[in-house]
Amino acid sequence: MGFNPLRRKWQKFVAAFLLLISSILVIGAMILNNYLWPILTNKIKDIVSKSSDGLYKVSFGEAEFHMVRGTIVIYNINLTPDTLKYHQLKVAHLAPNNLVQLHVKRLVISQIHPFKLYFEHKLEIGLIEFYEPSLNASYELNQKKDSVSNDKRTTWQKIEKKLKSISIGRILLGDIKFKYQDYSGNVVAVRELKEVNLSAYNLLIDSTTQYDASRFLYCKNIIAEVNNYRGKTPNNLYNYNINYIRLSTQQSQLNINGITLNPTNSNNFFTKSKADRFDLRVDSVQVNGFNYLDFYKYRIINTPKLTVNNGSLHVYANPNKPNEGKDKTKTFPAIGLQNLHSDILIDTFQVLNFNVLYNEYNKKSDKTGGVNFSNTNVIITNLTTNKTALAKNNFCKAEISSYFMGMGKMAARLNFNLTSELNEFSYSGKLENMPLKVINTATIPLGLVKINSGTLKQFNFDIKADQNGSRGQVGLLYNNLQVVLLKTDTVLNKLKRKPLATVFANHYFVKHNNPDVENGRPRVAHVVYKRTNDIPFFKSMWRTLFMGIKPCVGFDEKKEEEVKAINKEQLALKEERKIKKERRIKRREEKRKKREQENSQKYIEPADGEVINN
Repeated sequence: MGFNPLRRKWQKFVAAFLLLISSILVIGAMILNNYLWPILTNKIKDIVSKSSDGLYKVSFGEAEFHMVRGTIVIYNINLTPDTLKYHQLKVAHLAPNNLVQLHVKRLVISQIHPFKLYFEHKLEIGLIEFYEPSLNASYELNQKKDSVSNDKRTTWQKIEKKLKSISIGRILLGDIKFKYQDYSGNVVAVRELKEVNLSAYNLLIDSTTQYDASRFLYCKNIIAEVNNYRGKTPNNLYNYNINYIRLSTQQSQLNINGITLNPTNSNNFFTKSKADRFDLRVDSVQVNGFNYLDFYKYRIINTPKLTVNNGSLHVYANPNKPNEGKDKTKTFPAIGLQNLHSDILIDTFQVLNFNVLYNEYNKKSDKTGGVNFSNTNVIITNLTTNKTALAKNNFCKAEISSYFMGMGKMAARLNFNLTSELNEFSYSGKLENMPLKVINTATIPLGLVKINSGTLKQFNFDIKADQNGSRGQVGLLYNNLQVVLLKTDTVLNKLKRKPLATVFANHYFVKHNNPDVENGRPRVAHVVYKRTNDIPFFKSMWRTLFMGIKPCVGFDEKKEEEVKAINKEQLALKEERKIKKERRIKRREEKRKKREQENSQKYIEPADGEVINN
């Protein structure tokens, strides 16, 4: 007798019930596909069109409904702008600055409530996942503030006749292919990203959230993440890499980790460029209270605090940099800010634990020298180009602390008048307690001067300046300064001592102590420096300070004139010796030629058969 699973009544009942449920699911799926899906797509299309004032339209491919899993899978979704509408808005000065185009290969909607949509007019979705999204965005400055539309209704007010609310638990977009075109400059800047993730949480559009300022685009939080952002600068001289970028709208915080900027080819850099070379490394950047919406719309950088943590900057001066006599006034910080052509308002900009190294090659010594500033901390307040902020406070202040050559404690203050037509600024500070030998890494290759001994007690300065020049006071207190003057030995390719000049300098020019006697009155320099237009900002600062350092060590104007006179005399003697040497060589050459001529006349070759008797 064969096995019959439907022999009993309850078995038949269960089988009939399962068949009924299956039929309901199949019929339900057919109803959703053929009836509710067109309603849903039409509602979505209508919502997109109304909420964007007709600028965007959306289209869908095929859809699959899975009743048991409660999901909908939609293929080939396209969000595209209406170019005709965009141009109409542009003519009316109502076009947005950003335009986007989105393509999604597959969209999975989970935890949906289709009957709530149909019967209660509420669109409720638990999770939306985008697969293989491709996003193209462009930026063009069409307006500097939000346009005033005739329709002042909120998004919810625009859709309330169609939907009472829209609620989405999570929206996930992973591995977005992102292309961004920026038309704000003279040349279109194109950037492409591949490892972009976007997550949005608790999107709710209804009567209670239409004015909720704590939400961004009606979402409680949006998190954008970018991994391994890398590329080349527009001039192809540098490679840049950023390990990780994260933006959270709920925290209003932007975090950037692992920034590097390195030359594409270090060995050939100076053959391709006349600019200085940079190597930059930054561990992290944190922007608090970051107003992303203002940045997205109008490129406004508005933040109460921007912090750069741990890093290094290595600068190599270009040995082939030509002295073109160009106006370098644009290197002043206030002008540099203005030339960014951006609306910037940073209340506090701080750099923590940074190392700065500067190297320069001296053709005369055929050596490279440099200075470094370790554990550098900088706090800048009121860094702004915003006109409203400048009307309230037009001064930008910077406080700097560092260790010069890793030993001397340095503190400085700078104050910039950001609205001054003459680019007025001031700077003051001091450097304390370090052995002067540590700066031999700079003085030997760059100045051909070796410091044998000496201790710096304090170097202080207080300068007021503008683009035309500077004036102020410089003081340098030290003990037991002894120097050695050097010259190049081209045969052995090294530097060697100039004995007579060294003795002369230490006994006649260099003051070994300041003050000369303990508890005496120190020498202080009052400097007046006139800047020419071809001198850049930092070079004008250094020349001002160096002008004050020279008289403090005994090399005042009188001694400088004496040295010039001695050098002039030595050059004259050197030139005279050169002329005498050339004359001696010429006389020897003339004598040699005369002897050769006389010797040639003593012997004449005889003709055939001729005998010559001497």
